[in-house]
Amino acid sequence: QVQLVESGGGLVQPGGSLRLSCVTAGFTLPYYSVGWFRQAPGKEREAVSCIMNRDGSIYYANSVKGRFSISSDNAKRTVYLQMNNLKPDDSATYYCAMAPTRCPSPQYEYKDWGQGTQVTVSS
Repeated sequence: QVQLVESGGGLVQPGGSLRLSCVTAGFTLPYYSVGWFRQAPGKEREAVSCIMNRDGSIYYANSVKGRFSISSDNAKRTVYLQMNNLKPDDSATYYCAMAPTRCPSPQYEYKDWGQGTQVTVSS
């Protein structure tokens, strides 16, 4: 029932920028969080950022603080991840997901996931 549609991935040079979008639908609980995660080959999936709809709580992983920015457009039911000053280590498949809990939450709280979008940072 819950649908998440991602877009915005691609190939970018180091120092460049990308904006990822996650359009959500079908989630009816009054409180929820939308999170961005990433996974590179051979590495664990890690939380990048999240935002809660009611209180606006925001979380960033230390590795992206000062470079990434999460935001939401409630009318469009869309969450964005603006990624600036990208580094090769940012290369990964990026996923958005929804949880009926606060931001941040453990990964097991995220039950619905998007299909993933590939981000490659290379010269």
